[in-house]
Amino acid sequence: MMLLPTHHFRDIERKPEYLQPEKCVPPPHPGPVGTMWFIRDGCGIACAIVTWFLVLYAEFVVLFVMLIPSRDYVYSIINGIVFNLLAFLALASHCRAMLTDPGAVPKGNATKEFIESLQLKPGQVVYKCPKCCSIKPDRAHHCSVCKRCIRKMDHHCPWVNNCVGENNQKYFVLFTMYIALISLHALIMVGFHFLHCFEEDWTKCSSFSPPTTVILLILLCFEGLLFLIFTSVMFGTQVHSICTDETGIERLKRKHQPRERRGSWKSVKETFGGDFSLNWFNPFSGPCDPEPLSDRDWVRQAASLSETDNTETTEEQSEERKDEDSVEVTDE
Repeated sequence: MMLLPTHHFRDIERKPEYLQPEKCVPPPHPGPVGTMWFIRDGCGIACAIVTWFLVLYAEFVVLFVMLIPSRDYVYSIINGIVFNLLAFLALASHCRAMLTDPGAVPKGNATKEFIESLQLKPGQVVYKCPKCCSIKPDRAHHCSVCKRCIRKMDHHCPWVNNCVGENNQKYFVLFTMYIALISLHALIMVGFHFLHCFEEDWTKCSSFSPPTTVILLILLCFEGLLFLIFTSVMFGTQVHSICTDETGIERLKRKHQPRERRGSWKSVKETFGGDFSLNWFNPFSGPCDPEPLSDRDWVRQAASLSETDNTETTEEQSEERKDEDSVEVTDE
């Protein structure tokens, strides 16, 4: 039987030499266990600092403009405890999302020895990332900011200075949820405070002068409204991605590659760490530990293009198809 160019190319693709492993830089020595994950990106670091500043600004206005000057001690204590608890959980979730390895693929493992150890069979291919010189498992994508391939990468978020991937998606979801809750809580308290100040003397409802009080409340109101909308949308998007078992990159690119989809509930439990419990909302409790990658996880099954259409795939087109995984998606 005469082989199509597509089949010929796949025969070449199965050979370790095709990936040019000799051009790979040897992987660095692994760091000590528990080494902190941190991305040295100027924009991401600035956005993370701005995030903390905005939360602390809201904390200042809520405490020193609205709650402490209030003569209703029960109102102040209850709202102070709720707001501070939500703010603490939001900042803890932010730290965990920023300092947790999102699921980085081992760097520089596209060596000739490793590829030969996979013992590729006809119809099996391996994908190499030319940017970090690593073998890409299924559903892994390269992030140009982190300079690594990330398993189940959803997007790169500068607000947490990290990718959102397999290992830290739970913390990002909690971060957006708690920011949305403190924004809503702050807006409600601002509304009640304005009503109280209109009924009473403005000089008695705050320890600051009336113009300063109004400016601080308006800024907090604008901040709360903006972040309530933004984080609510992000929270809904992330929950939808988890329930459909489809990352943001996969949804944007609409890859029609056959793969086994897990049930919605199973995907949710794996992301949040087991059966439903209060630990789902605890940023100090991690998701289910992912299973270590086995040899079969590095190998993908090549679909026969000749069965779906009669077009011939050239080497350049196939190379372009492999490179399309190396993308970066960021929050706007």
